Amino acid sequence: MAAADPKLPEGHAPGLPEGRYGRSRTADEAADRKLKIVGSVLGIVLLGVVGWFGYDYINGAKLSAEVIKFDVVSDHAVEAHLEVRKDSGAKGYCTLRSQAESGDEVGRKDFRFDEHTGRIDRVVTLRTTKKATSVELLGCHSD
Repeated sequence: MAAADPKLPEGHAPGLPEGRYGRSRTADEAADRKLKIVGSVLGIVLLGVVGWFGYDYINGAKLSAEVIKFDVVSDHAVEAHLEVRKDSGAKGYCTLRSQAESGDEVGRKDFRFDEHTGRIDRVVTLRTTKKATSVELLGCHSD
């Protein structure tokens, strides 16, 4: 029996073409493989956490509303009919803005909704600095 050739890397037999039957893993290659696996798992976990927070942010909106109609009652007041939909236990506020014909903001106010019902119809009065031509719902926020 012949002794192994000292010039060949470990795991290679003499007379076999290099790379034809694969090669043995070195310690560095094994460590690289483990790091890739750990990195992939951590990346998937991070993606899951970001997805959960995104879902909770979107689904967590417990208060929404829309302006059904508005009436300019004077040069310094506008009445807006709001329809608010919310979870029965949710509390929060909606912000309305009023603008003049020139586009200037002439009024802004937050209106609270703390009732324990799921749907609220309310007419609110928004004071203005001069005659308003529009009322806009800027948004609603739950506490």
